Amino acid sequence: MRTMTRLGRGVCLLAAVLLGVTAGGQLAVADSDLPPGGLPGIPVPELAWQACGDAGYQCASAEVPLDYRNPGAGNLTLALRRHTATDSGRRIGSLFVNPGGPGGSGTNFVTSVVKRMPDLAARFDIVGFDPRGVEQSRAVHCFDAAQMRQEWAMVPAQWRPGAFERGQDSAARFEAACAANSGDILPYIGTEYVARDMDLLRAAVGDPQINYLGVSFGTMIGSVYANLFPQRIRSFVLDGAYNPETYANDPYAYDYGQYVAVEGALNRFLDWCAADRADCQFGDPAQGGPATAFDALVGDLSDNPVRDESGAVTLNGSSLVYEILLRLNGARAAWPAIGRMLQQAAAHDTKAAGLDSFSQMADFFAANVAVECADRVYPPSTLELQARLAFEVASAPRTGPVMAWGPPGYDHSHGNICQRWSQPRLSRYAGPWSAAGSAPIMVVGTTGDPDTPYPDAVALAGMLANGRLLTVTGEGHSGFGHSVCAREAETAYFTELTMPGAQCPGDS
Repeated sequence: MRTMTRLGRGVCLLAAVLLGVTAGGQLAVADSDLPPGGLPGIPVPELAWQACGDAGYQCASAEVPLDYRNPGAGNLTLALRRHTATDSGRRIGSLFVNPGGPGGSGTNFVTSVVKRMPDLAARFDIVGFDPRGVEQSRAVHCFDAAQMRQEWAMVPAQWRPGAFERGQDSAARFEAACAANSGDILPYIGTEYVARDMDLLRAAVGDPQINYLGVSFGTMIGSVYANLFPQRIRSFVLDGAYNPETYANDPYAYDYGQYVAVEGALNRFLDWCAADRADCQFGDPAQGGPATAFDALVGDLSDNPVRDESGAVTLNGSSLVYEILLRLNGARAAWPAIGRMLQQAAAHDTKAAGLDSFSQMADFFAANVAVECADRVYPPSTLELQARLAFEVASAPRTGPVMAWGPPGYDHSHGNICQRWSQPRLSRYAGPWSAAGSAPIMVVGTTGDPDTPYPDAVALAGMLANGRLLTVTGEGHSGFGHSVCAREAETAYFTELTMPGAQCPGDS
């Protein structure tokens, strides 16, 4: 083997510094020495803010590189929206926000933050942007609403022969639709590039350090940013946290945690429904109560779906389960409505959980899949995938079948599609996750979170060199969404840089 000369080593090191990456694709130099976005030769966008909508809101667009490792490939236009600080004399700076998904709109989320955290909106400009591939920022398109409806009409909510094969076929059709409709953008979708985009936007608003509130998948964007640019953090809240290591590098372990969490939330709802008959009348106690009635209803709708006059399926067992899966994020406040929805479904009323209710989320699901399949690599064995999905379904018998064998959609259900994903993963970040050298980072986890399991928040706080965990005891997805105490703690941290105590109650 030829020994590398000193000159050769120097040339390779210089190339690595100029690219800003190591052989593994990660940054090779201290972030304090890097230009905005982390790579040389990338101009900071100029933002021309203009009034839009209600008083205090402004919109702008930003040009960012399509491919950070090949700036000559062209640009991508990102949509931004902000609410200017209401107490301008005490303004601290800008606060970037992201609601998660992936596929959630950061521009829309600005309004939620302003309404829920007015003291925060007094001190900061609240800034949201639609990440690449989402809504106004070159949205990814795969299935349309009609195709999504057609796919869900075939999904079993309980095991049936050929369920795995149907899931594989649905994933193949979905990937083909993604490639046909958005093949030009798919290689450039992914969380590393979103994090780099956010650093360019930080520089564009004139802040030397970033303030960031990431909820749900927004915590994954935050985790990547914190490790690319740890010294550029002033204040950082990751609420409803992902475990970034399992998400990126051990997808079956990550998926298993989600299956168990959502199944547990459904079972807690059914137990509550049995105990609180004043607020939940679903299921006859003399016939086994809500749990027995739920299983019977799902089975009946799977075998005998409701159809419209044309014969098209409008309500089946899978649409019922999937709608509940989404609504469980709403915490205990959503439980009475779920009970009423089950009563409506038992009466074959399609308004509660018909296929239309989530077929309209087709572009959200498209972005969700495109981002997660860019970020994650499943082992290539189809036999292993089949066995793992069977294990996950056994661990979550009520909710697992629609996640394992349904069409690609929300992030519980990506095994079939991401294992076969054939697009280049140019924006995949795989670690490290310690964010060494950062300011203190607040991690918030909710004990009954059905979507981002509480153990993931514990794991993330432990990975961070300077992480602090705030535990919210209660139900629902994120402390931001379902705990006044958590929102007050987050506001105090952003404004005063004071860390909260260890626990907060969820809203009753």
